Amino acid sequence: MNIAVVGTGYVGLVTGTCFAETGNHVVCVDIDERKVERMRQGEVPIYEPGLDVLFERNTKEGRLRFTTQLEEAIPDAEVIFLALPTPPGEDGSADLSYILGVAEHLSNIITDYKVIVDKSTVPVGTAEKVHNILAKNLSEELFDVTSNPEFLREGVAVDDFLKPDRVVIGTSSEKAQRILKRLYEPFVRQGNPIYFMDERSAEMTKYAANSYLATRISFMNEIANLCEKLGANVDMVRMGMGSDARIGKRFLFPGVGFGGSCFPKDVQALSKTAIEYQYDFKILNSVLEVNGIQRSILAKKIKEKLGEDLSGKTVALWGLAFKPNTDDIREAPALYIIEELLKAGAHVKAYDPEAMENVRALLGDKIQLVDDQYETLIDADALAIITEWSVFRTPSFKVMKNLLKNPFIFDGRNLYDLQFMKEQGFYYESIGRNKIG
Repeated sequence: MNIAVVGTGYVGLVTGTCFAETGNHVVCVDIDERKVERMRQGEVPIYEPGLDVLFERNTKEGRLRFTTQLEEAIPDAEVIFLALPTPPGEDGSADLSYILGVAEHLSNIITDYKVIVDKSTVPVGTAEKVHNILAKNLSEELFDVTSNPEFLREGVAVDDFLKPDRVVIGTSSEKAQRILKRLYEPFVRQGNPIYFMDERSAEMTKYAANSYLATRISFMNEIANLCEKLGANVDMVRMGMGSDARIGKRFLFPGVGFGGSCFPKDVQALSKTAIEYQYDFKILNSVLEVNGIQRSILAKKIKEKLGEDLSGKTVALWGLAFKPNTDDIREAPALYIIEELLKAGAHVKAYDPEAMENVRALLGDKIQLVDDQYETLIDADALAIITEWSVFRTPSFKVMKNLLKNPFIFDGRNLYDLQFMKEQGFYYESIGRNKIG
Protein backbone atom coordinates (compact mmCIF):
# COMPACT_ATOMS: atom_id res chain seq x y z
CA MET A 1 0.00 0.00 0.00
CA ASN A 2 0.88 3.66 -0.18
CA ILE A 3 0.87 5.12 3.31
CA ALA A 4 1.32 8.59 4.77
CA VAL A 5 2.42 9.02 8.38
CA VAL A 6 1.96 12.53 9.77
CA GLY A 7 4.39 13.15 12.63
CA THR A 8 7.82 11.57 13.09
CA GLY A 9 8.19 11.23 16.84
CA TYR A 10 8.77 7.85 18.49
CA VAL A 11 5.41 6.50 17.35
CA GLY A 12 5.34 7.99 13.87
CA LEU A 13 8.88 7.09 12.86
CA VAL A 14 8.64 3.52 14.18
CA THR A 15 5.24 3.10 12.50
CA GLY A 16 6.40 4.40 9.15
CA THR A 17 9.66 2.44 9.16
CA CYS A 18 8.03 -0.85 10.15
CA PHE A 19 5.29 -0.52 7.53
CA ALA A 20 7.98 0.11 4.93
CA GLU A 21 9.79 -3.03 6.13
CA THR A 22 6.84 -5.15 4.99
CA GLY A 23 6.93 -3.72 1.47
CA ASN A 24 4.65 -0.70 1.73
CA HIS A 25 5.64 2.69 0.34
CA VAL A 26 5.61 5.23 3.16
CA VAL A 27 5.93 8.99 3.16
CA CYS A 28 6.49 10.54 6.60
CA VAL A 29 5.47 14.17 7.09
CA ASP A 30 6.85 16.58 9.68
CA ILE A 31 6.82 20.37 9.92
CA ASP A 32 10.36 20.44 11.37
CA GLU A 33 12.44 21.18 8.26
CA ARG A 34 15.75 20.51 9.99
CA LYS A 35 14.56 17.13 11.26
CA VAL A 36 13.24 16.14 7.84
CA GLU A 37 16.53 17.07 6.20
CA ARG A 38 18.45 15.00 8.77
CA MET A 39 16.27 11.99 7.98
CA ARG A 40 16.73 12.53 4.26
CA GLN A 41 20.47 12.41 4.88
CA GLY A 42 20.07 9.03 6.60
CA GLU A 43 20.17 10.20 10.22
CA VAL A 44 17.74 8.65 12.70
CA PRO A 45 16.70 11.52 15.02
CA ILE A 46 15.81 9.31 18.01
CA TYR A 47 17.53 6.46 19.80
CA GLU A 48 15.52 3.27 19.53
CA PRO A 49 17.30 -0.10 19.38
CA GLY A 50 17.01 -1.77 15.97
CA LEU A 51 15.36 1.18 14.27
CA ASP A 52 18.53 2.36 12.51
CA VAL A 53 18.92 -0.90 10.56
CA LEU A 54 15.34 -0.85 9.24
CA PHE A 55 15.53 2.88 8.58
CA GLU A 56 18.69 2.55 6.49
CA ARG A 57 17.39 -0.42 4.50
CA ASN A 58 14.04 1.11 3.64
CA THR A 59 15.30 4.60 2.79
CA LYS A 60 17.93 3.01 0.54
CA GLU A 61 15.27 0.91 -1.20
CA GLY A 62 13.05 3.97 -1.66
CA ARG A 63 10.15 2.65 0.40
CA LEU A 64 10.58 5.28 3.14
CA ARG A 65 10.63 8.97 2.25
CA PHE A 66 10.27 12.26 4.13
CA THR A 67 8.67 15.61 3.41
CA THR A 68 7.43 18.74 5.13
CA GLN A 69 4.45 19.04 2.78
CA LEU A 70 1.16 17.23 3.33
CA GLU A 71 0.29 17.95 -0.29
CA GLU A 72 3.23 15.80 -1.37
CA ALA A 73 2.31 12.80 0.78
CA ILE A 74 -1.49 12.65 0.59
CA PRO A 75 -2.54 12.23 -3.08
CA ASP A 76 -1.24 8.65 -3.48
CA ALA A 77 -1.82 7.51 0.10
CA GLU A 78 -4.54 4.94 0.73
CA VAL A 79 -4.09 5.17 4.51
CA ILE A 80 -3.08 8.28 6.49
CA PHE A 81 -1.78 7.76 10.03
CA LEU A 82 -1.94 10.72 12.41
CA ALA A 83 0.95 10.22 14.85
CA LEU A 84 0.95 13.72 16.30
CA PRO A 85 1.74 14.93 19.81
CA THR A 86 -1.11 15.32 22.31
CA PRO A 87 0.68 17.09 25.18
CA PRO A 88 -1.17 17.72 28.43
CA GLY A 89 -2.66 21.15 28.86
CA GLU A 90 -2.48 23.12 32.08
CA ASP A 91 -5.55 21.27 33.37
CA GLY A 92 -4.19 17.84 32.41
CA SER A 93 -6.44 17.34 29.39
CA ALA A 94 -4.90 16.22 26.10
CA ASP A 95 -4.16 19.03 23.65
CA LEU A 96 -5.74 18.03 20.33
CA SER A 97 -4.75 21.15 18.41
CA TYR A 98 -2.14 19.36 16.28
CA ILE A 99 -4.49 16.56 15.25
CA LEU A 100 -7.46 18.79 14.60
CA GLY A 101 -5.27 21.26 12.69
CA VAL A 102 -4.01 18.50 10.38
CA ALA A 103 -7.59 17.26 9.93
CA GLU A 104 -8.57 20.76 8.80
CA HIS A 105 -5.68 20.76 6.32
CA LEU A 106 -6.60 17.31 5.01
CA SER A 107 -10.18 18.41 4.42
CA ASN A 108 -8.87 20.81 1.78
CA ILE A 109 -6.60 18.43 -0.13
CA ILE A 110 -8.26 14.98 -0.13
CA THR A 111 -9.80 14.16 -3.52
CA ASP A 112 -10.34 10.37 -3.33
CA TYR A 113 -11.12 7.81 -0.65
CA LYS A 114 -8.71 7.66 2.32
CA VAL A 115 -8.64 5.83 5.63
CA ILE A 116 -7.65 8.33 8.31
CA VAL A 117 -6.13 6.60 11.33
CA ASP A 118 -5.73 8.19 14.75
CA LYS A 119 -2.47 6.57 15.90
CA SER A 120 -1.85 9.11 18.65
CA THR A 121 -3.20 8.52 22.14
CA VAL A 122 -6.35 10.63 22.11
CA PRO A 123 -9.34 11.12 24.41
CA VAL A 124 -12.54 9.22 23.81
CA GLY A 125 -14.55 10.97 21.11
CA THR A 126 -11.58 12.27 19.10
CA ALA A 127 -12.38 10.16 16.02
CA GLU A 128 -15.77 11.86 15.91
CA LYS A 129 -14.17 15.29 16.16
CA VAL A 130 -11.78 14.50 13.31
CA HIS A 131 -14.70 13.10 11.27
CA ASN A 132 -16.75 16.26 11.79
CA ILE A 133 -13.89 18.53 10.70
CA LEU A 134 -13.30 16.48 7.53
CA ALA A 135 -17.04 16.38 6.78
CA LYS A 136 -17.21 20.18 6.62
CA ASN A 137 -15.46 20.17 3.24
CA LEU A 138 -15.62 16.54 2.10
CA SER A 139 -18.27 14.06 1.13
CA GLU A 140 -18.41 11.28 3.69
CA GLU A 141 -17.81 8.80 0.86
CA LEU A 142 -14.24 10.11 0.56
CA PHE A 143 -12.99 9.08 4.01
CA ASP A 144 -13.35 6.96 7.10
CA VAL A 145 -11.82 7.94 10.44
CA THR A 146 -10.55 5.07 12.58
CA SER A 147 -8.76 4.64 15.88
CA ASN A 148 -5.67 2.42 16.02
CA PRO A 149 -3.92 3.04 19.36
CA GLU A 150 -0.25 2.12 19.66
CA PHE A 151 1.09 -0.14 22.38
CA LEU A 152 4.80 0.45 21.81
CA ARG A 153 7.28 0.37 24.66
CA GLU A 154 10.22 2.69 24.14
CA GLY A 155 13.39 0.64 24.03
CA VAL A 156 11.65 -2.33 22.37
CA ALA A 157 9.28 -0.42 20.07
CA VAL A 158 10.47 -2.07 16.87
CA ASP A 159 9.87 -5.57 18.22
CA ASP A 160 6.52 -4.48 19.65
CA PHE A 161 5.42 -3.20 16.24
CA LEU A 162 6.72 -6.12 14.19
CA LYS A 163 5.38 -8.75 16.63
CA PRO A 164 2.45 -7.15 18.47
CA ASP A 165 0.60 -8.88 21.30
CA ARG A 166 -2.56 -7.56 19.66
CA VAL A 167 -3.73 -4.92 17.22
CA VAL A 168 -6.71 -2.81 18.25
CA ILE A 169 -8.71 -1.05 15.52
CA GLY A 170 -11.79 1.04 16.14
CA THR A 171 -13.99 1.52 13.09
CA SER A 172 -17.64 1.28 12.11
CA SER A 173 -16.72 1.01 8.41
CA GLU A 174 -16.44 -2.41 6.78
CA LYS A 175 -14.36 -0.91 3.97
CA ALA A 176 -11.83 0.59 6.40
CA GLN A 177 -11.78 -2.67 8.35
CA ARG A 178 -10.86 -4.66 5.22
CA ILE A 179 -8.06 -2.26 4.32
CA LEU A 180 -6.53 -2.15 7.79
CA LYS A 181 -6.83 -5.91 8.23
CA ARG A 182 -4.85 -6.41 5.01
CA LEU A 183 -2.27 -3.87 6.18
CA TYR A 184 -1.72 -5.53 9.57
CA GLU A 185 -1.98 -9.22 8.61
CA PRO A 186 1.80 -9.58 7.95
CA PHE A 187 2.45 -8.66 11.60
CA VAL A 188 0.14 -11.27 13.18
CA ARG A 189 1.01 -14.41 11.23
CA GLN A 190 1.68 -16.30 14.48
CA GLY A 191 -1.95 -15.93 15.43
CA ASN A 192 -2.00 -12.89 17.69
CA PRO A 193 -5.37 -11.16 17.38
CA ILE A 194 -6.60 -8.12 15.53
CA TYR A 195 -9.49 -6.77 17.58
CA PHE A 196 -12.08 -4.72 15.74
CA MET A 197 -14.39 -2.57 17.85
CA ASP A 198 -16.11 0.78 17.80
CA GLU A 199 -13.96 3.90 17.78
CA ARG A 200 -14.73 5.00 21.32
CA SER A 201 -13.91 1.60 22.78
CA ALA A 202 -10.57 1.56 20.93
CA GLU A 203 -9.70 5.01 22.27
CA MET A 204 -10.66 3.94 25.78
CA THR A 205 -8.63 0.72 25.51
CA LYS A 206 -5.38 2.64 25.21
CA TYR A 207 -6.07 4.84 28.23
CA ALA A 208 -7.32 1.91 30.29
CA ALA A 209 -4.21 -0.17 29.53
CA ASN A 210 -1.70 2.56 30.37
CA SER A 211 -3.58 3.69 33.46
CA TYR A 212 -3.75 0.13 34.78
CA LEU A 213 0.00 -0.38 34.31
CA ALA A 214 0.69 2.94 36.02
CA THR A 215 -1.57 1.82 38.86
CA ARG A 216 0.48 -1.35 39.34
CA ILE A 217 3.67 0.72 39.56
CA SER A 218 2.23 3.14 42.11
CA PHE A 219 0.78 0.26 44.13
CA MET A 220 4.18 -1.45 44.33
CA ASN A 221 5.83 1.82 45.32
CA GLU A 222 3.35 2.11 48.19
CA ILE A 223 4.08 -1.49 49.19
CA ALA A 224 7.82 -0.75 49.05
CA ASN A 225 7.51 2.30 51.26
CA LEU A 226 5.55 0.27 53.81
CA CYS A 227 8.09 -2.57 53.60
CA GLU A 228 10.83 -0.15 54.70
CA LYS A 229 8.84 0.73 57.81
CA LEU A 230 8.02 -2.90 58.60
CA GLY A 231 11.45 -4.37 57.91
CA ALA A 232 10.18 -6.50 55.03
CA ASN A 233 12.00 -6.93 51.69
CA VAL A 234 9.93 -5.77 48.73
CA ASP A 235 11.93 -8.02 46.38
CA MET A 236 10.66 -11.06 48.23
CA VAL A 237 7.14 -9.66 48.30
CA ARG A 238 7.29 -8.97 44.57
CA MET A 239 8.34 -12.53 43.77
CA GLY A 240 5.67 -13.96 46.02
CA MET A 241 3.00 -11.82 44.37
CA GLY A 242 4.22 -12.29 40.82
CA SER A 243 4.09 -16.07 40.99
CA ASP A 244 0.30 -15.82 41.27
CA ALA A 245 -1.01 -16.35 37.73
CA ARG A 246 -3.84 -13.92 38.41
CA ILE A 247 -1.31 -11.14 39.06
CA GLY A 248 1.74 -11.93 36.90
CA LYS A 249 5.33 -10.79 37.21
CA ARG A 250 5.43 -7.64 35.11
CA PHE A 251 5.22 -4.05 36.33
CA LEU A 252 5.81 -5.05 39.95
CA PHE A 253 9.22 -3.41 40.32
CA PRO A 254 9.28 -0.52 42.80
CA GLY A 255 11.43 2.50 42.10
CA VAL A 256 11.43 6.27 41.79
CA GLY A 257 8.11 6.58 39.99
CA PHE A 258 7.02 6.33 36.38
CA GLY A 259 7.84 8.86 33.68
CA GLY A 260 7.98 9.05 29.92
CA SER A 261 5.62 10.36 27.29
CA CYS A 262 2.73 7.98 28.02
CA PHE A 263 1.92 7.06 31.60
CA PRO A 264 1.90 10.53 33.24
CA LYS A 265 0.10 12.14 30.33
CA ASP A 266 -2.42 9.37 29.80
CA VAL A 267 -3.36 9.00 33.46
CA GLN A 268 -3.88 12.75 33.69
CA ALA A 269 -5.95 12.80 30.50
CA LEU A 270 -8.20 9.92 31.61
CA SER A 271 -8.67 11.58 34.98
CA LYS A 272 -9.63 14.82 33.23
CA THR A 273 -12.09 12.97 30.99
CA ALA A 274 -13.69 11.41 34.06
CA ILE A 275 -14.10 14.87 35.60
CA GLU A 276 -15.73 16.16 32.40
CA TYR A 277 -18.30 13.37 32.64
CA GLN A 278 -18.86 13.95 36.39
CA TYR A 279 -17.20 10.71 37.45
CA ASP A 280 -14.87 10.69 40.44
CA PHE A 281 -12.10 8.26 39.38
CA LYS A 282 -10.58 7.89 42.84
CA ILE A 283 -7.90 5.33 41.97
CA LEU A 284 -6.41 7.43 39.17
CA ASN A 285 -6.12 10.47 41.37
CA SER A 286 -4.26 8.39 43.95
CA VAL A 287 -1.94 6.94 41.28
CA LEU A 288 -0.86 10.46 40.30
CA GLU A 289 -0.45 11.55 43.92
CA VAL A 290 1.69 8.52 44.81
CA ASN A 291 3.86 9.00 41.73
CA GLY A 292 4.47 12.64 42.55
CA ILE A 293 5.69 11.69 46.02
CA GLN A 294 7.78 8.77 44.78
CA ARG A 295 9.76 10.89 42.30
CA SER A 296 11.36 12.82 45.14
CA ILE A 297 11.94 9.91 47.52
CA LEU A 298 15.58 9.34 46.55
CA ALA A 299 16.43 13.01 47.05
CA LYS A 300 14.77 12.77 50.47
CA LYS A 301 16.93 9.77 51.38
CA ILE A 302 20.09 11.60 50.28
CA LYS A 303 19.23 14.67 52.37
CA GLU A 304 18.47 12.52 55.40
CA LYS A 305 22.00 11.12 55.17
CA LEU A 306 24.01 14.15 54.01
CA GLY A 307 21.91 16.93 55.54
CA GLU A 308 19.09 19.14 54.31
CA ASP A 309 21.63 21.75 53.18
CA LEU A 310 23.71 20.14 50.43
CA SER A 311 25.83 23.22 49.74
CA GLY A 312 29.38 22.11 49.02
CA LYS A 313 28.22 18.53 48.39
CA THR A 314 28.50 16.70 45.07
CA VAL A 315 25.99 14.02 44.10
CA ALA A 316 26.73 11.66 41.20
CA LEU A 317 23.80 10.46 39.10
CA TRP A 318 23.72 7.34 36.96
CA GLY A 319 20.85 7.47 34.51
CA LEU A 320 18.83 10.37 33.09
CA ALA A 321 16.39 8.79 30.61
CA PHE A 322 13.02 7.81 32.03
CA LYS A 323 13.84 4.16 31.28
CA PRO A 324 16.77 2.24 29.76
CA ASN A 325 17.30 1.83 26.00
CA THR A 326 15.90 5.24 25.10
CA ASP A 327 17.08 8.84 25.04
CA ASP A 328 13.64 10.11 26.07
CA ILE A 329 13.65 12.35 29.16
CA ARG A 330 10.01 13.42 29.10
CA GLU A 331 8.74 13.35 32.70
CA ALA A 332 11.90 11.43 33.66
CA PRO A 333 12.21 10.91 37.42
CA ALA A 334 15.84 12.03 37.15
CA LEU A 335 14.71 15.56 36.29
CA TYR A 336 12.65 15.82 39.48
CA ILE A 337 15.49 14.40 41.58
CA ILE A 338 17.96 16.84 40.03
CA GLU A 339 15.59 19.72 40.80
CA GLU A 340 15.38 18.70 44.46
CA LEU A 341 19.16 18.31 44.76
CA LEU A 342 19.84 21.67 43.14
CA LYS A 343 17.32 23.36 45.44
CA ALA A 344 19.25 21.94 48.39
CA GLY A 345 22.47 23.44 47.01
CA ALA A 346 24.13 20.30 45.65
CA HIS A 347 26.47 20.10 42.69
CA VAL A 348 25.22 17.34 40.37
CA LYS A 349 27.44 15.27 38.07
CA ALA A 350 25.56 12.93 35.75
CA TYR A 351 26.03 10.26 33.11
CA ASP A 352 23.59 8.45 30.82
CA PRO A 353 24.47 6.27 27.80
CA GLU A 354 22.02 8.04 25.46
CA ALA A 355 20.08 10.90 27.05
CA MET A 356 22.76 13.47 27.86
CA GLU A 357 22.29 15.66 24.79
CA ASN A 358 18.59 16.00 25.57
CA VAL A 359 19.38 16.89 29.17
CA ARG A 360 22.02 19.38 28.06
CA ALA A 361 19.47 21.06 25.79
CA LEU A 362 17.02 21.28 28.69
CA LEU A 363 19.24 22.15 31.67
CA GLY A 364 22.29 23.75 30.08
CA ASP A 365 25.08 24.16 32.64
CA LYS A 366 22.88 23.67 35.71
CA ILE A 367 24.47 20.25 36.13
CA GLN A 368 27.76 18.73 35.03
CA LEU A 369 27.48 16.05 32.36
CA VAL A 370 30.45 13.72 31.93
CA ASP A 371 31.34 11.06 29.36
CA ASP A 372 31.97 8.12 31.67
CA GLN A 373 29.96 6.64 34.53
CA TYR A 374 33.01 6.44 36.80
CA GLU A 375 33.98 10.04 36.13
CA THR A 376 30.79 11.11 37.91
CA LEU A 377 32.15 9.56 41.12
CA ILE A 378 35.35 11.60 41.39
CA ASP A 379 35.08 13.66 44.59
CA ALA A 380 31.35 12.86 44.86
CA ASP A 381 29.79 12.58 48.30
CA ALA A 382 27.22 10.01 47.14
CA LEU A 383 25.95 8.14 44.09
CA ALA A 384 22.28 8.02 43.10
CA ILE A 385 21.18 5.41 40.56
CA ILE A 386 18.09 6.54 38.68
CA THR A 387 17.81 4.48 35.46
CA GLU A 388 18.47 0.74 35.28
CA TRP A 389 20.74 0.68 32.23
CA SER A 390 22.45 -2.71 31.87
CA VAL A 391 25.89 -1.10 32.13
CA PHE A 392 25.11 -0.09 35.73
CA ARG A 393 24.20 -3.61 36.87
CA THR A 394 27.71 -5.06 37.28
CA PRO A 395 30.13 -2.17 37.79
CA SER A 396 33.53 -2.30 39.44
CA PHE A 397 32.64 -1.74 43.08
CA LYS A 398 36.33 -1.46 43.93
CA VAL A 399 36.73 1.48 41.54
CA MET A 400 33.50 3.02 42.84
CA LYS A 401 34.68 2.85 46.44
CA ASN A 402 38.06 4.36 45.58
CA LEU A 403 36.56 7.29 43.67
CA LEU A 404 33.69 8.27 45.97
CA LYS A 405 34.46 10.56 48.92
CA ASN A 406 32.05 8.47 50.96
CA PRO A 407 30.96 4.93 50.03
CA PHE A 408 27.29 6.03 49.88
CA ILE A 409 24.96 4.60 47.22
CA PHE A 410 21.28 5.45 46.89
CA ASP A 411 19.74 2.99 44.46
CA GLY A 412 16.39 3.93 42.98
CA ARG A 413 16.14 0.67 41.00
CA ASN A 414 17.26 -2.02 43.49
CA LEU A 415 20.07 -3.21 41.24
CA TYR A 416 22.35 -4.74 43.87
CA ASP A 417 22.14 -7.55 46.39
CA LEU A 418 21.94 -6.36 49.99
CA GLN A 419 24.37 -8.92 51.43
CA PHE A 420 26.89 -8.23 48.68
CA MET A 421 26.78 -4.49 49.34
CA LYS A 422 27.32 -5.15 53.04
CA GLU A 423 30.36 -7.29 52.26
CA GLN A 424 31.74 -4.56 50.00
CA GLY A 425 31.50 -2.03 52.82
CA PHE A 426 29.02 0.40 51.26
CA TYR A 427 26.32 2.45 52.91
CA TYR A 428 23.46 1.38 50.66
CA GLU A 429 19.86 2.54 50.53
CA SER A 430 17.37 1.20 48.01
CA ILE A 431 13.58 1.13 47.64
CA GLY A 432 11.51 -1.08 49.94
CA ARG A 433 14.51 -2.88 51.49
CA ASN A 434 16.59 -2.49 54.63
CA LYS A 435 19.42 0.01 54.78
CA ILE A 436 22.92 -1.40 54.70
CA GLY A 437 25.70 0.25 56.71
